[in-house]
Amino acid sequence: MELTLLGTGAPLGLPRPECPCAVCASSRGDRARAATSLLVDESLLLDLTPGAALAAARAGHSLVGVRQVLLTHPHDGPAVEVPAGLPAAGRVPDGRELTLISGHRVRAVSMDSPGTGYEVTSPDGERLLYLPPGGSPAGLPDDHRPPYDMVVMDVTGRSDALARLRSTGAVGASTDVIAVHLDHAVPNGAELDRRLAAAGARTVPDGTTLYVGEYHAVPDVPRRTLVTGGARSGKSVEAERRLETFPEVLYVATGGTREGDPEWAQRVTLHRDRRPGSWRTAETCDLVPLLREDGGPALLIDCLSLWLTDAMDRVGAWDEERWADGGQEALRERVGELVAAVRATSRTVVAVTNEVGSGVVPATASGRRYRDELGRLNAAFGDECEQVLLVVSGQALVLRG
Repeated sequence: MELTLLGTGAPLGLPRPECPCAVCASSRGDRARAATSLLVDESLLLDLTPGAALAAARAGHSLVGVRQVLLTHPHDGPAVEVPAGLPAAGRVPDGRELTLISGHRVRAVSMDSPGTGYEVTSPDGERLLYLPPGGSPAGLPDDHRPPYDMVVMDVTGRSDALARLRSTGAVGASTDVIAVHLDHAVPNGAELDRRLAAAGARTVPDGTTLYVGEYHAVPDVPRRTLVTGGARSGKSVEAERRLETFPEVLYVATGGTREGDPEWAQRVTLHRDRRPGSWRTAETCDLVPLLREDGGPALLIDCLSLWLTDAMDRVGAWDEERWADGGQEALRERVGELVAAVRATSRTVVAVTNEVGSGVVPATASGRRYRDELGRLNAAFGDECEQVLLVVSGQALVLRG
């Protein structure tokens, strides 16, 4: 099944008309994206958008052979001029199935928001799922087999929809996930590619022709990732973003609760409210047993710096006599055990830590000790990760992977 993406942008396109934002300012040339529209085997058009005929011609195709035009969502962009000879556009009621003259079968999939998704099966059996902007399927079975060959959807706007498709088996290890309906909420170019790769998805320029069912290497999602950065740099948001398309996640909070500290409670609440409702939370510093478990949901550990505080408390690292009389060795053992567990784990892990060695030298011996031990822990933990990221002013810099 041949699929040509006549556009890959949001309904208003990218850049948006008259928008002064930085993303729109940089979305020029091959980074510009027209409203999303798909041409399937030159016989089926999914979403009629402005300039569709010209976009098809630029891609080396024609709309002359189109026998069916289906819409997924109400059009709220610029006026659309219907090319001469093109069939009238319409929408299929949820659950209904059409069989086209070309032999394609099209089934309408209900959404959790206004709009309609379409499952397209070619005469040869290749299966495509196309979803509208901001939409997630509301009618897929809990055990969907086999997975689709290709899913074209709003990955950046509805990452939870991709997580649900994975949880039901509709998206499998070999499913080619293509991000469309791209808007200015996410930086275009290399940063977009990086974020999509972390979700096991990709995007392509307008006018690209893909072949549904043809093998394409799915982006390799790193199994172990360390995210470091300064205070309020955005490192926790980056870590959460890397797992938002996973069907199951266990959030491991190493900070616990603090009696009589309302500011800390507010921080915890903000973190909790930002996470998807399907994620589970465990408040513990006992990380080694979790890492040693086979299978299970992905782990998000936030954060290693608080784990180290707990570990140093336990060995008496703040007392000079206890530190010299076995405390240092005890801490080394704890850190070594944690690093060994990360090296051997079979689970997907994203860990957050703090970068505290780049500023003013602490005035106290205990402060300098903590700074030094955290630096050693970060280096050892990072050595066992396929990817290491440094977050500065909300921007993620890839140090490894």
